[in-house]
Amino acid sequence: MTALARPTDGRMIGGVCAALARRFGTSATTMRVIFLLSCLLPGPQFLLYIALWILLPSEDRARTNAW
Repeated sequence: MTALARPTDGRMIGGVCAALARRFGTSATTMRVIFLLSCLLPGPQFLLYIALWILLPSEDRARTNAW
């Protein structure tokens, strides 16, 4: 498992699904499909996506803060 940070490559909108896919060892496409299917269920999925977009550091920013 890698650190949870939004990657600079492979992101479509905010990079949240790509970050989660890297963290859990799955493809970004699979994570995006899971997210889209979860939006059909009642709940705050879209708000959670926006919150993660704001809270997760970008990969380049996380790399510079590690030094």
